[in-house]
Amino acid sequence: MRYHITKYTALLSITLLLSTGCKKGFFDGAPKDLQTIEMVFQNKLEAESWLSGVYNRLPDVWADGTVTGRGLGELCDELELNSPSIIAAGTINGSSSINVYTSYYQAIRLANIFMANIENSKTNLLLEPNGAELIQQYKGEARFLRAYYYWMLIRFYGPVVLVGDKIAGVDDDFQLPRNTWSECVDYILAEMDAAKDMVPEKHIVPSSGADDLTQTGRITKLIVEAVKSQVLLYDASPLFNGNPDYAGFKNTDGKELMNLTADPQKWARAATAAKIAIDHAVTNGRKLYAVTNADPFLAAVNSHRGLFLTGWADEGIWLRTVTGYAVWEEHCAPRAVNGTKTVAVLSMPQEMVDMYRMINGRRIDEAGSNYVETGFTATAKANFYVAGTSNMYVNREPRFYTNVTFNGSTIPFVPKTGLTRVEYWPDGNSGNGNGTQTMYPKTGYLVRKNTNASRNLQSNAGNVVRPAMYIRLGELYLNYAEALNESDPTNPDVLTYLNFIRVRGGIPAVAAGLDQATMRKLIQRERCIELAYEGHRFFDVRRWKIVTEPEGRQGGEFHGMNVFTGAGLGDVAFYARTRTSTRVWNTRYNLLPLPQSEVNKNFKMVQTFGY
Repeated sequence: MRYHITKYTALLSITLLLSTGCKKGFFDGAPKDLQTIEMVFQNKLEAESWLSGVYNRLPDVWADGTVTGRGLGELCDELELNSPSIIAAGTINGSSSINVYTSYYQAIRLANIFMANIENSKTNLLLEPNGAELIQQYKGEARFLRAYYYWMLIRFYGPVVLVGDKIAGVDDDFQLPRNTWSECVDYILAEMDAAKDMVPEKHIVPSSGADDLTQTGRITKLIVEAVKSQVLLYDASPLFNGNPDYAGFKNTDGKELMNLTADPQKWARAATAAKIAIDHAVTNGRKLYAVTNADPFLAAVNSHRGLFLTGWADEGIWLRTVTGYAVWEEHCAPRAVNGTKTVAVLSMPQEMVDMYRMINGRRIDEAGSNYVETGFTATAKANFYVAGTSNMYVNREPRFYTNVTFNGSTIPFVPKTGLTRVEYWPDGNSGNGNGTQTMYPKTGYLVRKNTNASRNLQSNAGNVVRPAMYIRLGELYLNYAEALNESDPTNPDVLTYLNFIRVRGGIPAVAAGLDQATMRKLIQRERCIELAYEGHRFFDVRRWKIVTEPEGRQGGEFHGMNVFTGAGLGDVAFYARTRTSTRVWNTRYNLLPLPQSEVNKNFKMVQTFGY
């Protein structure tokens, strides 16, 4: 998005974030023509179009090729793509960075212009029913969105420059230092609190009082509370709360930018915020999406498959109506599916596959797990894998089968005629063809999460149009369990809310009596599995400071199956763990470098520590 503002005119040109078959919603509007500021903000339609332009910069969780969807999986251990990311390759720097900085500051400027002018309306807006209240609601939405863009900025780059309500002119002083982390967090929370008082409980149809589905995704009080839960959880985490690694992160005047002394009470504040959001969500009818079935395994599988297709109506808290799920599915598709829209690049490293537990809830490396990595099963599991499948894929937890497409598994979409299983060895139906094919997973695994088994990639029959979830109740449960375990580890709610997620996932509940450190690892693994590919893992391993530990390792060798050998499903050569990449890790990668072009313009703004 590019725009230029003068005293009298505004020209805004917005490119839509993506193009899908979904009905366009509030995230897609923008001012249509060159207009005076007065014209824009006297007309409800044009004012809403401008506000929609502020929403427009919000990322799409499932959009292909962005740094806030697939890109976050690509930038951490969730994915192993054909080419390494600039982080994995160790080439990231200020000149070769991940730039959401410019886009988000543009959105902040748009929000500021909107808030500065919306109350100047003298005609059409004030003639609307409850026009004055409507203006305050619009301001609340813009105010929240401005705070949210700052929130996304500091997650990536650490503390940034806060510009407040100022709309800078061409002659203004742009030499401004970074604010501190605490100043940024305090500002974000204060702005969100102020916005909460201005936005509605729900967006409703005035004539009937029913939920107005055309306003899906617009900010409500519950959305504000849910995002505050995220902010406070991160602020309490080791990366940002008393981290000595940032002792040298200072402004040019020597001002410390990060918190070098830990405040344990931040965990308690994060727990309180999460519980407030949970209680509010439940009051508003939100619940964990769950499907009943006499077979607990199938109940868990169907719950997780349906969560992203229809379950968002139960569990979703902040939704995005237009999303790139269709392209995501194509990139999850092996060649065995019907049609030619197969890209097969969303490959998972073995390390991520190994995160999934066994059906008894134990890790595969844990005593009593019954995990077997040799031999092949003589028994098929209908709708999941065929007879002859490797034992390493047998008796895994239900989410393994909803999230991973492996050798011998059933085909994730409508298959080509006569095909019943996925084959990743060289001459298999989805293999590399002994060097003649490019659409195959380099690790022998593809992501299956958020895919629709009824979709036919040839004709698009069976397509399920659905929104994306920015925040869902399951995340809030895990936020609460984590924060409470750190602040009040004997509180029974830690187990209660963790077990809600585990049991819905089809594994046994955790029994009482475990120590805090053990619970911490259980919660961290649960987030890894439950929230996979939803934009959390990239941040979680960093804020926990576990990037050099086995459960969060981001550097070194990563592995997969040996997709360049094997002559059949039962060929043991295929199942040899094989190095697929060697990734670089440096402590500075916990935060991203600012675009060097921005640092060069502002001599008081220091580059991110370590770059």
